Amino acid sequence: MARPEQITPYGDWNVWLILAGRGWGKTMTGAFDTMLYALNNPEVRVAVVVPTFGDLSRVAFGGVSGIINWLPSSCLLKGRGQGYSSTAQEIRLYNGSLIQGFAATEPERLRGPQFHRAWCDEIAAWKYPDAFDQLMFGLRLGKNPQCVITTTPKPNDITRSLIKRTGTVVTRGSTFDNSANLAPAALQQLREKYEGTRLGRQELYAEVLDDIEGALWSYSMIEGHRLKVDQVPETQRIVVAIDPAVTSGDDSDETGIVVAARGQDDKYYVLEDASLKASPDGWARKAIDLYHKYNADRVIAEVNNGGDLVERVLKTIDRVPYTAVRASRGKLVRAEPIAALYEQGKVHHVGIFKELEDQLISYTPTSKKSPDRLDALVWAVTELSQRSGKPVWRIS
Repeated sequence: MARPEQITPYGDWNVWLILAGRGWGKTMTGAFDTMLYALNNPEVRVAVVVPTFGDLSRVAFGGVSGIINWLPSSCLLKGRGQGYSSTAQEIRLYNGSLIQGFAATEPERLRGPQFHRAWCDEIAAWKYPDAFDQLMFGLRLGKNPQCVITTTPKPNDITRSLIKRTGTVVTRGSTFDNSANLAPAALQQLREKYEGTRLGRQELYAEVLDDIEGALWSYSMIEGHRLKVDQVPETQRIVVAIDPAVTSGDDSDETGIVVAARGQDDKYYVLEDASLKASPDGWARKAIDLYHKYNADRVIAEVNNGGDLVERVLKTIDRVPYTAVRASRGKLVRAEPIAALYEQGKVHHVGIFKELEDQLISYTPTSKKSPDRLDALVWAVTELSQRSGKPVWRIS
Protein backbone atom coordinates (compact mmCIF):
# COMPACT_ATOMS: atom_id res chain seq x y z
CA MET A 1 0.00 0.00 0.00
CA ALA A 2 2.90 2.34 0.69
CA ARG A 3 4.11 5.05 -1.63
CA PRO A 4 7.92 5.04 -2.14
CA GLU A 5 8.42 7.95 0.27
CA GLN A 6 6.63 6.00 3.03
CA ILE A 7 9.14 3.15 2.94
CA THR A 8 11.66 3.19 5.80
CA PRO A 9 14.99 4.35 4.32
CA TYR A 10 18.04 2.10 4.25
CA GLY A 11 21.40 3.13 5.59
CA ASP A 12 23.03 4.25 8.81
CA TRP A 13 20.71 7.01 10.01
CA ASN A 14 19.70 8.06 13.53
CA VAL A 15 16.48 9.98 12.87
CA TRP A 16 13.98 9.68 10.02
CA LEU A 17 12.15 13.01 10.08
CA ILE A 18 8.91 13.08 8.08
CA LEU A 19 7.65 16.66 7.60
CA ALA A 20 4.31 16.35 5.83
CA GLY A 21 0.90 17.96 5.55
CA ARG A 22 -2.36 16.75 7.08
CA GLY A 23 -3.57 13.50 5.54
CA TRP A 24 -0.21 12.63 3.92
CA GLY A 25 -0.16 9.29 5.71
CA LYS A 26 2.25 10.13 8.54
CA THR A 27 0.44 8.10 11.20
CA MET A 28 0.20 5.01 9.04
CA THR A 29 3.87 5.31 8.11
CA GLY A 30 4.91 5.52 11.77
CA ALA A 31 2.54 2.73 12.76
CA PHE A 32 3.78 0.34 10.08
CA ASP A 33 7.44 1.09 10.77
CA THR A 34 6.88 0.40 14.49
CA MET A 35 4.84 -2.73 13.86
CA LEU A 36 7.16 -4.27 11.27
CA TYR A 37 10.29 -3.55 13.29
CA ALA A 38 8.78 -5.19 16.39
CA LEU A 39 7.57 -8.22 14.40
CA ASN A 40 10.84 -8.75 12.51
CA ASN A 41 13.05 -8.38 15.60
CA PRO A 42 12.11 -10.60 18.57
CA GLU A 43 12.50 -9.36 22.14
CA VAL A 44 12.87 -5.66 21.23
CA ARG A 45 11.36 -2.67 23.01
CA VAL A 46 9.83 0.14 20.96
CA ALA A 47 8.59 3.49 22.33
CA VAL A 48 5.68 5.38 20.81
CA VAL A 49 5.50 8.99 22.05
CA VAL A 50 2.55 11.25 21.19
CA PRO A 51 1.44 14.72 22.36
CA THR A 52 -1.08 13.52 24.98
CA PHE A 53 -2.03 10.20 26.56
CA GLY A 54 -5.40 10.28 24.79
CA ASP A 55 -3.63 10.41 21.42
CA LEU A 56 -2.41 6.87 21.97
CA SER A 57 -5.96 5.47 21.93
CA ARG A 58 -7.29 7.91 19.34
CA VAL A 59 -4.38 7.96 16.91
CA ALA A 60 -1.20 5.90 17.33
CA PHE A 61 -2.59 2.66 18.77
CA GLY A 62 -6.35 2.64 18.35
CA GLY A 63 -7.00 5.10 15.52
CA VAL A 64 -8.00 4.32 11.94
CA SER A 65 -4.34 4.37 10.92
CA GLY A 66 -3.06 3.08 14.28
CA ILE A 67 -1.11 -0.07 15.01
CA ILE A 68 -3.97 -2.17 16.43
CA ASN A 69 -6.09 -1.53 13.34
CA TRP A 70 -3.44 -3.19 11.14
CA LEU A 71 -1.80 -5.73 13.46
CA PRO A 72 -3.20 -9.28 12.99
CA SER A 73 -4.58 -10.57 16.28
CA SER A 74 -2.52 -13.74 15.81
CA CYS A 75 0.62 -11.64 16.30
CA LEU A 76 -0.40 -10.60 19.82
CA LEU A 77 0.87 -12.46 22.88
CA LYS A 78 -1.89 -14.75 24.14
CA GLY A 79 -2.89 -15.12 27.75
CA ARG A 80 -4.63 -13.27 30.54
CA GLY A 81 -3.53 -9.64 30.70
CA GLN A 82 -1.35 -10.03 27.59
CA GLY A 83 -1.67 -8.64 24.07
CA TYR A 84 -2.92 -5.06 23.90
CA SER A 85 -3.63 -3.18 27.14
CA SER A 86 -5.47 0.10 26.58
CA THR A 87 -4.98 0.94 30.26
CA ALA A 88 -1.20 0.52 30.33
CA GLN A 89 -0.97 1.46 26.63
CA GLU A 90 1.28 -1.50 25.84
CA ILE A 91 1.28 -3.98 22.98
CA ARG A 92 2.96 -7.32 23.69
CA LEU A 93 3.71 -9.49 20.65
CA TYR A 94 3.98 -13.28 20.36
CA ASN A 95 7.77 -13.01 19.72
CA GLY A 96 8.48 -11.21 23.01
CA SER A 97 8.65 -7.70 21.57
CA LEU A 98 7.02 -4.86 23.51
CA ILE A 99 5.58 -1.60 22.13
CA GLN A 100 5.11 0.98 24.89
CA GLY A 101 3.09 4.18 24.61
CA PHE A 102 4.07 7.47 26.27
CA ALA A 103 2.69 11.02 26.36
CA ALA A 104 4.98 14.02 25.85
CA THR A 105 3.03 15.74 28.63
CA GLU A 106 4.82 13.40 31.09
CA PRO A 107 8.54 13.59 30.21
CA GLU A 108 9.54 12.03 33.54
CA ARG A 109 7.95 8.70 32.53
CA LEU A 110 10.66 8.42 29.88
CA ARG A 111 13.36 8.36 32.55
CA GLY A 112 14.56 4.82 33.13
CA PRO A 113 13.08 2.76 30.23
CA GLN A 114 15.41 1.70 27.40
CA PHE A 115 14.48 1.15 23.77
CA HIS A 116 15.74 -0.25 20.49
CA ARG A 117 13.54 2.04 18.41
CA ALA A 118 11.10 4.92 18.82
CA TRP A 119 8.27 6.61 16.96
CA CYS A 120 7.47 10.24 17.82
CA ASP A 121 4.20 11.56 16.41
CA GLU A 122 3.44 15.30 15.94
CA ILE A 123 6.54 16.35 17.82
CA ALA A 124 6.05 19.98 16.78
CA ALA A 125 2.92 20.05 18.97
CA TRP A 126 4.49 18.53 22.09
CA LYS A 127 3.75 20.61 25.17
CA TYR A 128 7.16 19.81 26.67
CA PRO A 129 9.75 19.38 23.89
CA ASP A 130 12.33 18.18 26.43
CA ALA A 131 10.42 14.88 26.40
CA PHE A 132 12.42 14.21 23.24
CA ASP A 133 15.70 14.58 25.17
CA GLN A 134 14.50 12.10 27.80
CA LEU A 135 13.53 9.67 25.03
CA MET A 136 16.90 9.94 23.32
CA PHE A 137 18.72 9.18 26.59
CA GLY A 138 16.83 5.87 26.68
CA LEU A 139 17.21 5.02 22.98
CA ARG A 140 20.37 2.97 23.48
CA LEU A 141 19.60 -0.73 22.97
CA GLY A 142 20.85 -2.85 20.08
CA LYS A 143 23.47 -2.11 17.44
CA ASN A 144 21.60 0.69 15.66
CA PRO A 145 18.84 2.37 17.72
CA GLN A 146 16.75 4.65 15.48
CA CYS A 147 13.92 7.15 15.87
CA VAL A 148 11.12 7.84 13.38
CA ILE A 149 9.43 11.26 13.68
CA THR A 150 6.18 12.10 11.90
CA THR A 151 4.91 15.67 12.18
CA THR A 152 3.33 18.64 10.50
CA PRO A 153 6.11 21.19 11.04
CA LYS A 154 6.10 24.45 12.95
CA PRO A 155 8.89 27.03 12.97
CA ASN A 156 9.97 26.12 16.51
CA ASP A 157 13.35 25.20 17.96
CA ILE A 158 12.83 21.44 17.96
CA THR A 159 11.81 21.30 14.29
CA ARG A 160 14.74 23.44 13.15
CA SER A 161 17.26 21.52 15.28
CA LEU A 162 16.04 18.15 13.99
CA ILE A 163 16.43 19.26 10.37
CA LYS A 164 20.04 20.30 11.05
CA ARG A 165 20.84 17.26 13.21
CA THR A 166 23.67 15.03 11.96
CA GLY A 167 22.35 11.62 10.95
CA THR A 168 18.84 12.86 10.09
CA VAL A 169 17.08 11.71 6.93
CA VAL A 170 14.35 14.22 5.99
CA THR A 171 11.26 13.27 3.98
CA ARG A 172 8.88 16.04 2.92
CA GLY A 173 5.39 15.84 1.48
CA SER A 174 2.07 17.59 1.07
CA THR A 175 -1.52 16.59 1.77
CA PHE A 176 -2.11 16.19 -1.96
CA ASP A 177 0.55 13.47 -2.31
CA ASN A 178 -2.08 11.14 -0.83
CA SER A 179 -4.94 12.25 -3.09
CA ALA A 180 -5.69 8.65 -4.10
CA ASN A 181 -6.83 7.90 -0.54
CA LEU A 182 -8.55 11.17 0.37
CA ALA A 183 -12.05 12.30 -0.58
CA PRO A 184 -11.94 14.57 -3.68
CA ALA A 185 -14.55 16.88 -2.14
CA ALA A 186 -12.41 17.32 0.99
CA LEU A 187 -9.31 18.09 -1.06
CA GLN A 188 -11.22 20.63 -3.13
CA GLN A 189 -12.52 22.31 0.00
CA LEU A 190 -9.03 22.48 1.51
CA ARG A 191 -7.66 24.04 -1.68
CA GLU A 192 -10.42 26.64 -1.85
CA LYS A 193 -10.11 27.63 1.80
CA TYR A 194 -6.37 27.43 2.46
CA GLU A 195 -4.50 27.52 -0.88
CA GLY A 196 -1.99 30.36 -0.77
CA THR A 197 -2.53 31.14 2.92
CA ARG A 198 0.14 30.86 5.61
CA LEU A 199 -1.89 28.22 7.43
CA GLY A 200 -2.24 26.22 4.23
CA ARG A 201 1.48 26.39 3.50
CA GLN A 202 2.18 25.00 6.96
CA GLU A 203 -0.63 22.47 7.44
CA LEU A 204 -1.07 21.25 3.85
CA TYR A 205 2.36 21.73 2.27
CA ALA A 206 4.43 21.27 5.46
CA GLU A 207 6.59 24.34 4.96
CA VAL A 208 8.73 25.50 7.88
CA LEU A 209 7.80 29.17 7.73
CA ASP A 210 9.92 32.11 8.78
CA ASP A 211 8.62 35.13 10.68
CA ILE A 212 6.16 37.36 8.84
CA GLU A 213 7.18 40.88 7.96
CA GLY A 214 4.93 43.36 9.76
CA ALA A 215 3.82 40.98 12.51
CA LEU A 216 4.34 42.21 16.07
CA TRP A 217 5.26 38.74 17.35
CA SER A 218 7.92 36.30 16.17
CA TYR A 219 8.06 32.65 17.10
CA SER A 220 11.41 33.11 18.86
CA MET A 221 9.81 35.66 21.22
CA ILE A 222 7.44 32.92 22.38
CA GLU A 223 9.62 29.82 22.17
CA GLY A 224 12.55 31.36 24.02
CA HIS A 225 10.47 31.93 27.16
CA ARG A 226 8.22 28.87 27.25
CA LEU A 227 7.80 27.22 30.65
CA LYS A 228 6.36 24.13 32.31
CA VAL A 229 3.59 24.31 34.90
CA ASP A 230 5.97 23.63 37.77
CA GLN A 231 8.14 26.57 36.74
CA VAL A 232 5.42 29.17 37.33
CA PRO A 233 6.08 31.21 40.48
CA GLU A 234 3.48 32.24 43.03
CA THR A 235 0.96 34.53 41.40
CA GLN A 236 -0.45 37.92 42.37
CA ARG A 237 -3.53 37.86 40.14
CA ILE A 238 -5.21 35.59 37.61
CA VAL A 239 -7.79 36.74 35.08
CA VAL A 240 -9.98 35.06 32.49
CA ALA A 241 -10.32 37.30 29.42
CA ILE A 242 -13.11 36.96 26.85
CA ASP A 243 -13.33 38.39 23.34
CA PRO A 244 -16.92 37.34 22.50
CA ALA A 245 -18.10 36.53 18.98
CA VAL A 246 -21.13 38.47 17.78
CA THR A 247 -22.86 35.37 16.38
CA SER A 248 -22.66 31.63 17.07
CA GLY A 249 -23.28 29.99 13.69
CA ASP A 250 -21.02 27.63 11.75
CA ASP A 251 -19.42 30.56 9.93
CA SER A 252 -19.03 32.71 13.03
CA ASP A 253 -15.75 33.84 14.51
CA GLU A 254 -14.45 32.09 17.59
CA THR A 255 -14.89 33.52 21.05
CA GLY A 256 -11.41 34.15 22.39
CA ILE A 257 -10.93 32.93 25.98
CA VAL A 258 -7.48 33.18 27.55
CA VAL A 259 -6.36 32.64 31.15
CA ALA A 260 -3.30 34.62 32.26
CA ALA A 261 -1.56 35.41 35.53
CA ARG A 262 0.82 37.99 36.92
CA GLY A 263 3.54 36.43 39.06
CA GLN A 264 5.18 37.73 42.21
CA ASP A 265 8.14 38.44 39.92
CA ASP A 266 5.97 40.92 37.97
CA LYS A 267 6.12 38.78 34.85
CA TYR A 268 3.10 37.42 32.98
CA TYR A 269 2.10 33.80 32.44
CA VAL A 270 -0.34 32.56 29.79
CA LEU A 271 -1.92 29.52 31.46
CA GLU A 272 -4.57 28.37 28.98
CA ASP A 273 -6.15 29.17 25.63
CA ALA A 274 -9.71 27.85 25.76
CA SER A 275 -11.10 29.72 22.73
CA LEU A 276 -14.02 28.05 20.99
CA LYS A 277 -17.05 28.41 18.77
CA ALA A 278 -20.12 28.39 20.98
CA SER A 279 -23.36 30.11 21.85
CA PRO A 280 -23.22 32.91 24.45
CA ASP A 281 -24.32 30.42 27.09
CA GLY A 282 -21.58 28.02 25.96
CA TRP A 283 -18.65 30.43 26.07
CA ALA A 284 -19.93 32.01 29.31
CA ARG A 285 -20.02 28.61 31.05
CA LYS A 286 -16.55 27.84 29.76
CA ALA A 287 -15.17 31.14 31.09
CA ILE A 288 -16.79 30.60 34.50
CA ASP A 289 -15.47 27.02 34.67
CA LEU A 290 -11.98 28.41 34.06
CA TYR A 291 -12.51 31.10 36.69
CA HIS A 292 -13.11 28.37 39.29
CA LYS A 293 -10.47 25.99 37.89
CA TYR A 294 -7.70 28.56 38.31
CA ASN A 295 -9.19 30.29 41.35
CA ALA A 296 -9.05 33.48 39.29
CA ASP A 297 -9.59 36.99 40.60
CA ARG A 298 -11.77 38.34 37.80
CA VAL A 299 -13.41 37.75 34.44
CA ILE A 300 -12.95 40.54 31.90
CA ALA A 301 -14.66 40.86 28.54
CA GLU A 302 -14.67 43.21 25.59
CA VAL A 303 -18.15 44.69 25.17
CA ASN A 304 -17.85 46.71 21.96
CA ASN A 305 -20.18 44.28 20.19
CA GLY A 306 -22.01 42.52 23.00
CA GLY A 307 -22.68 45.48 25.29
CA ASP A 308 -24.64 44.56 28.41
CA LEU A 309 -25.40 41.11 26.97
CA VAL A 310 -22.00 39.78 28.06
CA GLU A 311 -22.51 40.69 31.70
CA ARG A 312 -26.12 39.45 31.68
CA VAL A 313 -25.13 36.04 30.32
CA LEU A 314 -22.33 35.64 32.85
CA LYS A 315 -24.47 36.73 35.80
CA THR A 316 -27.27 34.29 34.94
CA ILE A 317 -24.78 31.43 35.41
CA ASP A 318 -22.64 32.64 38.32
CA ARG A 319 -22.04 36.01 39.92
CA VAL A 320 -18.28 36.09 39.45
CA PRO A 321 -16.26 39.34 39.73
CA TYR A 322 -16.50 40.96 36.31
CA THR A 323 -15.04 43.94 34.46
CA ALA A 324 -16.18 45.19 31.07
CA VAL A 325 -13.53 46.66 28.76
CA ARG A 326 -14.19 48.71 25.65
CA ALA A 327 -11.84 49.10 22.70
CA SER A 328 -11.18 52.74 21.90
CA ARG A 329 -8.10 52.10 19.75
CA GLY A 330 -7.26 49.72 16.91
CA LYS A 331 -6.14 46.14 17.52
CA LEU A 332 -2.51 46.69 16.59
CA VAL A 333 -2.23 49.81 18.75
CA ARG A 334 -3.62 47.87 21.73
CA ALA A 335 -1.35 44.93 20.98
CA GLU A 336 1.93 46.84 20.63
CA PRO A 337 2.63 47.26 24.39
CA ILE A 338 1.91 43.56 24.96
CA ALA A 339 4.21 42.52 22.11
CA ALA A 340 6.87 44.73 23.70
CA LEU A 341 6.52 42.77 26.94
CA TYR A 342 7.12 39.56 24.97
CA GLU A 343 10.19 41.09 23.37
CA GLN A 344 11.52 41.95 26.83
CA GLY A 345 11.04 38.35 27.96
CA LYS A 346 8.32 39.28 30.46
CA VAL A 347 5.57 37.00 29.09
CA HIS A 348 5.80 33.22 29.32
CA HIS A 349 3.57 30.61 27.69
CA VAL A 350 3.03 27.70 30.07
CA GLY A 351 2.95 24.94 27.48
CA ILE A 352 2.17 25.15 23.76
CA PHE A 353 -0.96 26.92 22.48
CA LYS A 354 -0.80 26.21 18.76
CA GLU A 355 -3.78 28.21 17.48
CA LEU A 356 -3.07 31.21 19.69
CA GLU A 357 0.60 31.28 18.74
CA ASP A 358 -0.21 30.95 15.05
CA GLN A 359 -2.46 34.01 15.36
CA LEU A 360 0.19 36.01 17.18
CA ILE A 361 2.98 35.41 14.68
CA SER A 362 0.78 35.81 11.58
CA TYR A 363 -1.37 38.86 12.38
CA THR A 364 -0.36 42.00 10.46
CA PRO A 365 -2.06 45.31 9.58
CA THR A 366 -3.31 43.73 6.35
CA SER A 367 -4.89 40.65 8.01
CA LYS A 368 -8.63 40.38 7.40
CA LYS A 369 -9.68 37.62 9.78
CA SER A 370 -10.50 38.71 13.33
CA PRO A 371 -7.76 37.50 15.74
CA ASP A 372 -10.06 36.52 18.62
CA ARG A 373 -7.44 34.59 20.58
CA LEU A 374 -4.95 37.42 20.19
CA ASP A 375 -7.54 39.93 21.38
CA ALA A 376 -8.36 37.90 24.48
CA LEU A 377 -4.65 37.59 25.29
CA VAL A 378 -4.11 41.33 24.87
CA TRP A 379 -7.05 42.14 27.17
CA ALA A 380 -5.79 39.69 29.80
CA VAL A 381 -2.20 40.96 29.93
CA THR A 382 -3.35 44.58 29.69
CA GLU A 383 -5.58 44.09 32.72
CA LEU A 384 -2.79 42.42 34.67
CA SER A 385 -0.23 45.06 33.74
CA GLN A 386 -2.48 47.93 34.78
CA ARG A 387 -3.56 46.42 38.10
CA SER A 388 -1.01 44.40 40.02
CA GLY A 389 -3.33 43.38 42.86
CA LYS A 390 -0.80 44.50 45.47
CA PRO A 391 -2.05 46.89 48.15
CA VAL A 392 -0.59 50.39 47.93
CA TRP A 393 -0.21 52.21 51.25
CA ARG A 394 -0.08 55.97 51.30
CA ILE A 395 1.12 57.69 54.48
CA SER A 396 0.69 61.41 54.81
